[in-house]
Parts: sequence; C-alpha cells; structure tokens
Amino acid sequence: MPNGIKLLTGNAHKRLAVKVSEHSNIPLTDVTVTKFSDEEISVQINENVRGCDVFVIQPTCYPVNHNIMELLLIIDALKRASASRITAVIPYYGYARQDRKVQPRVPISSKLVADLLTAAGTNRVITIDLHAAQIQGFFNIPVDHLYAAPVLYDYIKKSSFHDLVIVSPDAGGVERARSFAKRLDASLAIIDKRREAANVSKVMHVIGNVKDRDVIILDDMIDTAGTITQAAQALHDNGARKVCAACSHGVLSGPAIDRINNSVLEEVISTDTIPLEDKAAACSKLTVLSISRLLAEAIKRIHEESSVSSLFD
Repeated sequence: MPNGIKLLTGNAHKRLAVKVSEHSNIPLTDVTVTKFSDEEISVQINENVRGCDVFVIQPTCYPVNHNIMELLLIIDALKRASASRITAVIPYYGYARQDRKVQPRVPISSKLVADLLTAAGTNRVITIDLHAAQIQGFFNIPVDHLYAAPVLYDYIKKSSFHDLVIVSPDAGGVERARSFAKRLDASLAIIDKRREAANVSKVMHVIGNVKDRDVIILDDMIDTAGTITQAAQALHDNGARKVCAACSHGVLSGPAIDRINNSVLEEVISTDTIPLEDKAAACSKLTVLSISRLLAEAIKRIHEESSVSSLFD
C-alpha cells in the first residue's frame, strides 16, 4: 500500500477536480502548469509525492492534443518524483472513436494514446463510458471502466417522464439503451440511420412504437449533434409526445449548440466529464449533471483496494 493519497489536476477541467476533492476530502496537490510563448507546456509538482498513491484528473477533451500532452508531462513529472502509483483519471477519453482500421492506411489512434499513457509511467486508468469498451484491451495496465448511468438514472427517475421509451440513435448503441430501459422499466426503440461521412449522418426510420410517448435518445456522446437532432425530428414525426436526449459526454463541438437550440429537443442531459459551463450558458435546453461524487468514491475504493464494480450493482 502506498504511503498516502494525492489528488492532482491539469488545466483541462479544474472545476470537476475541485468537486472530486470536496467529495473525497482529499485536498488538491499544488501543481504549476504553464506555457511558453510557443505553446510548449511546462509542469512542476510543488509538493512531495514520494511513495504516494497519486490520482491525476484530466479529461482529454478540447483542446484534445494539448490536454493529452499536459497529462503525459504531469505523469512523467510524478514518475520522476518517485510516486508509488500513478492513476490517470480520464473521465472523457479522447481519440476513442478511432479504435480500429475502417479504411486502408489509417492509424488506430486510441491504441496509440494508450501506449503513450503507459510509456509515460501510468500504472492505472480510470475512465467513464468509453466509446468502444474493447479499448480497455489496448492497455497492459488495469483499467477501471466506470459508467455514468447511475447519475442519469437518478435524474430521469425524479423527472416527469410518462410512458417512457429509451431510444438508441443507431444499431451500435442498442445494448446500452436496452440495459438503461430495463433499469427504468421503459420500452426500447431504435433509429435506423446511415452515416455518409464523419460527423454527417442521415436518419432513415424509427424501429419501435413511440407514438404519444415520452422518449429519451441515449448515446455515449453528443459531438456535433447532427445525429441527435435528426433522430429527434424522426421521433417527433412518428408521433412522440416529448423528445429529450441524454449522454455521458457532451462534446458539443462546431454547430452543436445551434442545432440543439433549433431542434424539437426539449432537453439535453449530459454529465460534466467535459467542461460545459459556456455551453450551458448558450443553451437553455442543456442540463449538466456532475459525476464528481462517483469519481470520488471510485478513487477512494481504488486507494483502499476495495471493490469498484459494486458501485454499479
């Protein structure tokens, strides 16, 4: 067992790190992360971490490459400062969508990121709702794959949804939607779509009965919101009474906010694995739930070498 526990954060999502610190009663370790004029990153750990069990909170969200590099440098600094164990807490794992070769002569980017994290000195990874669960196998170190579902369940159960239908926006998300629907005692529907190109999709039709029902489109992430808003329109056209969306990761890049504001969606629910303060200010339909308590409990259990999976029983 390491001598003590330390909690660190880079610049990617300090607000989340502060919340995790409050829930876990672990103060944030003082770290200086700055940039030179050419954008080169400089890191210094300002406290003794020798022999400690260190957790670094850093989602690899926008700006993705900068945040990944910042995380790698923090990990390297901790390794050279003789930390006993280094756990990278990555609520949102960037490059997760590039998990296989879909065309000739393309990289498997999520595997490369896994290799970089391991080479830097990471001993363990905590992440939430990977885009593809098999990415865990890209690591030769332990990966604790957490789920945001309990946070979403609690909110939805307390909300005024009637005759609820959980909708998968594509065939790949059916297992996730089915499990979610079962927990909520709701029905299941599927959107049949065809993707024309990256970030571009075309909704074809709805499989399942949504007429005069409240529906929630469930996905792991919402990026440009093209899929979600087209799915919402298809559900509305098929007689859905109330159309909402829920996701673990609100990437919300490019035209996402405008699309949501101009869509038939009544509410978009996301957790705060990615900073969403500015997006929430620009979109009254966006509801942000915090996963800080879940992360704090997972960190505590890992440090104490107790069960993490029982969090989701």
